[in-house]
Amino acid sequence: MEPRDLDKVARGELKTLSKENADWVAKHLVMAGRLIDEDPEEAHKHALSAGRRAGRIGVVRETIAITAYTVGDYAMALRELRTYRRISGRDDHLPLMVDSERGLERPERALELGRSVDVTTLDVPVRVQLAIAMSGARLDLGQPDAALRELEIPQLDRKKAFSYSPALFDAYATVLDDLGRESEGDEWRALSERASAALDALAGGDDLETVEIVEEELEVDLDDEWIDVEGVTAEVTADDEDPVDAHAPAGDEQATDDVVDSPADDEDAADDEDAADHEAAADQPHDEQADDRG
Repeated sequence: MEPRDLDKVARGELKTLSKENADWVAKHLVMAGRLIDEDPEEAHKHALSAGRRAGRIGVVRETIAITAYTVGDYAMALRELRTYRRISGRDDHLPLMVDSERGLERPERALELGRSVDVTTLDVPVRVQLAIAMSGARLDLGQPDAALRELEIPQLDRKKAFSYSPALFDAYATVLDDLGRESEGDEWRALSERASAALDALAGGDDLETVEIVEEELEVDLDDEWIDVEGVTAEVTADDEDPVDAHAPAGDEQATDDVVDSPADDEDAADDEDAADHEAAADQPHDEQADDRG
């Protein structure tokens, strides 16, 4: 395992560190990425170790947040995501922030947070993730009809499948089940399975002829070209994946042992941001946001 194993964009964020420190941090970030699925607790330890040496680097705080969420530490995940957002200026993890509020059993605040940002400024995959998180918050509040409306966005298209489609279809099926519409839910789950199979087949270079395609058209977001296989049209773009933030913070970096272990300043800042989120949500009616998502 070498520092160069870290994603190129992420390595670029570490340039403000000394070479020795940057290499040390990079190794921990690589290990966090490798272990997050099989051993999330160990991945989280690696992320925290990176944070003690480079707590003012966006990708480091992002990694801490994601691993904290994975191990169920939603308070830390939310705090770190807020810090990441301040450092990077990005809202790409807004859905995870909303879900962290849900994990803290605060669905009302989750909805307010989700409405505090103009969804038209978000990349399409992030909009879809946000719709799923907002729908979950509605379910937490016992509002299945509203939960269904949160998911009825243009991307809920049974004739097309993007990388985010299986999760969206599954979420829609879950809400239909809650509404007692099990047969419709089963249909959407079947569409999710077909979309996943087709996406996996295209990603792996398998023969799409063996995949039952959803109705007429399958769009898969992997390359910058059009693929036509036995009458199946697949539109492929490169924008579907959620990129790591490329904006490195300005100024010199130094070791920051207290950034992760003593988060009082972040919590104070998070409280300030909470107040700003409440004000923004109050200023923007829910119906207008719902229209944006629809």
